[in-house]
Amino acid sequence: MSQQEATTLKEAGSVEASEALRLEQEKVEQIVDALNTDLADVYVMYHQLRKHHWNVEGAEFRDLHIFLGEAAEELEEAADELAERVQALGGVPHASMGTLESTATVEPEDEDVYDIRTSLENDMAMYGDVIETARGHIELTEGLGDHASAQMLREQLIDLEDHAHHIEHYLEDDTLVTEAAME
Repeated sequence: MSQQEATTLKEAGSVEASEALRLEQEKVEQIVDALNTDLADVYVMYHQLRKHHWNVEGAEFRDLHIFLGEAAEELEEAADELAERVQALGGVPHASMGTLESTATVEPEDEDVYDIRTSLENDMAMYGDVIETARGHIELTEGLGDHASAQMLREQLIDLEDHAHHIEHYLEDDTLVTEAAME
C-alpha cells in the first residue's frame, strides 16, 4: 500500500448486518463466514484450473484448453457473486491472497506441471471437496433463513457438478490417442 494516508471504511473480518435484508446479526456472521469460505475455495480452484489451462498439451489439447478456460471463467464469476453477496449482507469479502489461502478448505497442487490426466484427477478431487462444502452451506444458509444466498449457492452448485461431470468424462479410458503415442 502506498504511503498515503488512508481512511478505513470497514475492517476486514467485520460484519454489520444490513438493515435492509433483515437478518439477525448472529445469523449474518455465520453466513458471511460460510460465503467467505466458498469465495476462498473458488479462488483456489480458479487458479489451479488456469494453471492447467495454460499448461495442457497433447492430442486433446484444444478441447481441454477451451474447457478449462471456460470453467475458470465461470469460477471467477462465482467468486464475484459470492463477494458481492458478502458485501450486501454487511460483511467484508476476503480479498488478499494470504487470507484466501488460509480460509480455503481446499489445497492447490504445487507449481510443478503434471501430465493432464494427473491434473484433471487433482481438479476432480478439488471439485468434489468444493461441492461438498457448497452443499453444507446451502443447508446452513437455508436453515438461517437466508434463502437468497441458498439460491445463489444452488445455482453455483449446478455449474460445479456439471464441470466435475465433464472432467469425469475426460478421465475415462476411451481415447483417440494410440498406445504408441503414449509411449
